[in-house]
Amino acid sequence: MFGAGYCFVVPGLYLLNSENSSSMSSGTPADTITTPDVQVDAPWPHGNRSRSFQLALCTFALLALELGLIRWISGQIRLVAYFANMVLLAAFLGMGLGVALGRKRPGLVHAALPVLAVLSGVLCFSAQLHLMQLHFPDLTLSLWGADSEASTAWQFAGITLLMTGLFCTIAAIFALAAVPVGWLFDRLPPLRAYSADLLGSLLGVLAMTALAAMRASPPVWLAVGTLPMLWFSRRALSVAAAVAIVGLAAFSAKGAYFSPYNRIDITVGGQSGSGAQDPLRRDWILNVNRDFHQFIFDLSDRIVGEASGPTTRGYLQQVYELPFRVRGTANTALVVGAGTGNDVAAALRRGYQRVTAVEIDPLILDMGGILHPEHPYEGSHTELVNDDARAYFQRHPETRYDVVDYGLLDSHAMFSAMSSLRLDNYVYTREGLAAGWAHVKPGGIMAVSFSVFAGPWIEERMLRTITEATGHTPIVIHHGVNSGATYVVGRDLTPAAIPEVFRSATTLKPTYAASTRVPTDDWPFLYLRPDSVPYGYLAVLTMILLSAGLAVRGVYGREIFTRQGLDLPLFFMGAAFMLLETRMVTELSLLFGSTWIVNASVFGGVLLMVLCANLFVVGFAPRRVRLWYIPLAVTLLVTWATGAGALNAFALVPRVLLGGLLYALPVAFAGVIFSTLLKRSADPTVSLGSNLLGAMVGGILEYSSMYFGLRFIALLALALYGASFLMLHRRREVEDVQNGTLAGAS
Repeated sequence: MFGAGYCFVVPGLYLLNSENSSSMSSGTPADTITTPDVQVDAPWPHGNRSRSFQLALCTFALLALELGLIRWISGQIRLVAYFANMVLLAAFLGMGLGVALGRKRPGLVHAALPVLAVLSGVLCFSAQLHLMQLHFPDLTLSLWGADSEASTAWQFAGITLLMTGLFCTIAAIFALAAVPVGWLFDRLPPLRAYSADLLGSLLGVLAMTALAAMRASPPVWLAVGTLPMLWFSRRALSVAAAVAIVGLAAFSAKGAYFSPYNRIDITVGGQSGSGAQDPLRRDWILNVNRDFHQFIFDLSDRIVGEASGPTTRGYLQQVYELPFRVRGTANTALVVGAGTGNDVAAALRRGYQRVTAVEIDPLILDMGGILHPEHPYEGSHTELVNDDARAYFQRHPETRYDVVDYGLLDSHAMFSAMSSLRLDNYVYTREGLAAGWAHVKPGGIMAVSFSVFAGPWIEERMLRTITEATGHTPIVIHHGVNSGATYVVGRDLTPAAIPEVFRSATTLKPTYAASTRVPTDDWPFLYLRPDSVPYGYLAVLTMILLSAGLAVRGVYGREIFTRQGLDLPLFFMGAAFMLLETRMVTELSLLFGSTWIVNASVFGGVLLMVLCANLFVVGFAPRRVRLWYIPLAVTLLVTWATGAGALNAFALVPRVLLGGLLYALPVAFAGVIFSTLLKRSADPTVSLGSNLLGAMVGGILEYSSMYFGLRFIALLALALYGASFLMLHRRREVEDVQNGTLAGAS
């Protein structure tokens, strides 16, 4: 949810330093106001009030709108959720373009809300427009209902163009909405402008964090993002558009509930047991982000009775009780991915005295407590833990259980808008499953329930991952519920422990291909199909890059793509910094869990580091900027060599301190270089466009981690920073020759 929390700070810093560079190149003191020879009065009502306030208000609105749209769009057009950073890149591009446009055409802001209203109408009626569950003709990833065996070239081209059009529309909205920022920055002292920008961004992060905690819904997200824009455009059309945006967002919710992660819809299923005898007892169907997630079943002995055939409720009861029947008489169980409580209820029915239920989504836990007919979360035998599974394992290293049971953890949400990962990716890595295995008592078992609907490749991948994580080959029971299988592993497990009803569906010595790739913390892409080329990803990302290039050329001029026009050091800095941010998000989730509050804290830390770097540049103005590449390279190499997972061996407090230091230092050093180069730029507008285009390239390069792994991102960022250094060194040599010198201070 908070994957784009840092995004507007970067354009803000561009502007701050562009302003500084303009002042310095003309000999103007950095703390004086540089007002261009254009209209002085603001082109919006009450615009001559505190410009710092207006700037903070605009950046607040942009950040809130960005985060709100990221959540809303991925719930209305499911395919967008699997191009995780598409909305982020569109917002980033749009805000950078809007800043440049605002200096000359501030009146464009009046079109922002009307265009957003049009997009809101499309999103609200995405189901009727057949956009909600698009079948993308790319089988690279196993997606819920978003892949299609049968596709044509026309379908492929059509969906690619549709995704590109959506990207361009979002970019246009943010370009129009960011116009006031460009106008206001030229009319404030740089330090005051920077403070206002930072304050607005921080307040935006805090506001969206508070809304997540309160489980707010789309109309609230959109209201917080759009209503402040009425300060800058109070025309009747803008007011009507704002009302329409909030109204359409409310209509799209249609009684759904919203957690910090998911849109959750609850519907009534078939009646439990004998409806004639108990007409009020029903099952519930829980849908998450428009896809089926789970049933809330009543599988109590009173309802189930004696029936036990493969299509009966009795068989379903035995499937849920399978891990606890295999272990036999025992007292303790840990259920990760507990959901609404079906697995916990099964453990309690089998007589377990202490059951720990771990679930990352607080709303799903609450729904289980309210709606589950067996009330598994109410008794003293159950301990509820609202946390990420990996984080729970790390925080309770000494606790052991008779049964560690993985429910169907498949996530329907991405944990960050900056990465291609789902919330559950780190749970199913070799290291993640090893962490669960470490909590199994001697004589205990670990059971992993998993949907193998995608085919033999996903079944074999899970088999090999569990085998390598535990050192034991699991027994696989293909029970078929939700196209699922249960992998059971134990140090002393024998086939005799498998209940009779599952004997015919049991594979005692399963095998996997030698080429089966195991998900690891470095390559956690469990759902990535083997031996496939991601043509869909490549096509959409290529179209996005071309669109971004055309937009930058249109705003900054064709000269930006010439050898003289493109600022190569800042181009490579932009690409590298985007990768550095992605690396920071994914790695810190290993330290503290893939929770929404962790992501919010990470981006708050990024804001702080960027602020410190800029204040350092303002106060000390480094002369030899090329020397700063040395500590940047060293810290990047350290992050590549260690990885955040290595810090899990430490206690919580040193883990926090070391993790924060490890990933804060590269951001700080990069910030010093970034700010210094922009301050010294002879043409800050071209430098801004160059860095913007580089950031777009970096966002696209992030997808390379799906093949090479996440640690590769650190090396790729290092290479890009190295390219920036070489370009800067070459530029300085050219300047020295032109000035008739052989050397000079950088």
